[in-house]
Amino acid sequence: MQTIDGVAAIPELERSNALVSAESEADRFLVGLLRACADVVLVGSRTMLASPQGTWRPEKVFPPAAEAFAELRRRRGRPERPAVAVVTAGRSLDPEHPLLAEGALVLTTARAAARLRDAVPPAAELVAVDDGDRVDLPHAVAALRERGHSLIVSEAGPTVFAQLLAARLVDELFLTISPLVAGRGAAHRLSLAEGVELLPDLRVDAALLSLRRHANHLFLRYALA
Repeated sequence: MQTIDGVAAIPELERSNALVSAESEADRFLVGLLRACADVVLVGSRTMLASPQGTWRPEKVFPPAAEAFAELRRRRGRPERPAVAVVTAGRSLDPEHPLLAEGALVLTTARAAARLRDAVPPAAELVAVDDGDRVDLPHAVAALRERGHSLIVSEAGPTVFAQLLAARLVDELFLTISPLVAGRGAAHRLSLAEGVELLPDLRVDAALLSLRRHANHLFLRYALA
């Protein structure tokens, strides 16, 4: 999701995603549908902080379709709910977030896992994917696939998304264009991909698979080469 002028997140605002989306019901339905198809939903710890009560469950984002989402998962032979995985180096993780009490996977470093072991709820599974200062995303994705999660839906923020792009780990992009202009001032407002310079050294080509419209919102689906 991003505005017409390319703003995807406003870090200083809680639930800025709802503001950017202009509270679009169609966008919430699409997010719920993607979650309902997923084996696991991947988020970053800063995304968690921005949504203190977030669960990343299909039925929570669009309750009117809860039964339809559940039936879709049954027909696809999936568990009742998709798993949720959090990528974090430990510094910005909130151990009190309700998502962790529901049994989320915490993909982190060996060093951070040692610090977090006594802080996070017992239901959360700590997975040390590498020994560095930051989480190696190819290793994190490999850890998810080792657990049988082949269809991974990323709802992580612009920094994690840019790293996934740089590692060639994104197969498709679902992008909603909101009919708003956010503008930019002294405070930093984030674009779709932050923290990694792709061009000119790394070219990410997108092939448009579909384009749909609901009211003044545009819903684009791309295949990424």
